[in-house]
Amino acid sequence: MEFFLSIFVGLLFAAGIYLLLHRDFVKLVIGIVIIGNATALFIFVAGRIVRQAGPFIKEDGSVPESFADPVPQALILTALVIGFGIQAFALLLFKKLYDVPKIHQVDDLKK
Repeated sequence: MEFFLSIFVGLLFAAGIYLLLHRDFVKLVIGIVIIGNATALFIFVAGRIVRQAGPFIKEDGSVPESFADPVPQALILTALVIGFGIQAFALLLFKKLYDVPKIHQVDDLKK
């Protein structure tokens, strides 16, 4: 399962970079969204997929022998928040540039 998810993450990164290299703003924003999701999935796969007990201390004060690592989950949440911020900025930039006439591609900004 982890092998197929790793291949899928690679394909998502490739698709995101491909869309980032286009001149159209819409494709650029979609590429940013795909790369953000690929990053979260990459962290998820890197943290290993396990179904074990939660990382909680028992009532008697003992720690479970095996538990799921909470660090990748926290990193995924952080990556999602940062990704949403970047996406919001890109959409706002796209809206502001769309209001200016005759600017629909990245190359039009040089004029």
